[in-house]
This record gives sequence, C-alpha cells and structure tokens, in this order.
Amino acid sequence: MRLLHTMIRVGNLDRSIAFYTDVLGMTLLRKKDYPDGRFTLAFVGYGPESEQAAIELTHNWDTERYDLGTGYGHIALEVEDVYAACDRIRAKGGVITREPGPMKHGSTILAFVQDPDGYKVELLGAKRGG
Repeated sequence: MRLLHTMIRVGNLDRSIAFYTDVLGMTLLRKKDYPDGRFTLAFVGYGPESEQAAIELTHNWDTERYDLGTGYGHIALEVEDVYAACDRIRAKGGVITREPGPMKHGSTILAFVQDPDGYKVELLGAKRGG
C-alpha cells in the first residue's frame, strides 16, 4: 500500500488552487469537472502522482464555505485489488462504509473504510498502464 492523496472540500476552487500553487509552490497536477454531480476535483502536489502523494481539492459547486469540522474528506490508499482489500479488512474487524464498486460519476473502482475515530479512508485500485 502507499499513500495517494488527502481530500479537503473548498468553497472557492480558484482561490484554493492559487494558494497551493502560488503560496506553497505546488503544481496543479490535474483538474476535472463532474457536471452531473455538480463538483470539480483538482489535484495539487510537489511531483507526479505516480511518485508522490497529492492533495485533492473538492469543490462542490453549490457550497461556498464549510465549517472546519466538515472540511475533512478522506485519506486515500492505493491497493492492488479493492475487493480483496475489503475482504481482508472486514476479516480483521474493519468497518466498510462504502462497498467496492465504481465511483458514482465515473468508472474508478473504490471503497471506503472507517477508522476507529470515524475518519474515512478511501481504497483505490492500482492504476494500470497508460
């Protein structure tokens, strides 16, 4: 396993991208709109996602601000097989809060588990090829 990214929700995507890139010196690695879900995902970091962890900035189009407590999203871990990882986690008493399957507005296979304090950890299948 390896750490992939941490997600936070932001009220103004342009302002957040400017902060992480201009102020903290990160690079905008990728950005994608999901019109059906009314959200945009932007990933920023210090190097390629294949080599380093990133921060996922999630902008829900209809939300201008968040209370600090709702700003936290999840930690993401890359696993070889999301389904098998959930089986292993479940066998060890872990709580699966979102069963493995495709992302709601996309095709990426993912699942969510919950740590003892209630924080979400996303499991994502390893990316294959180009």
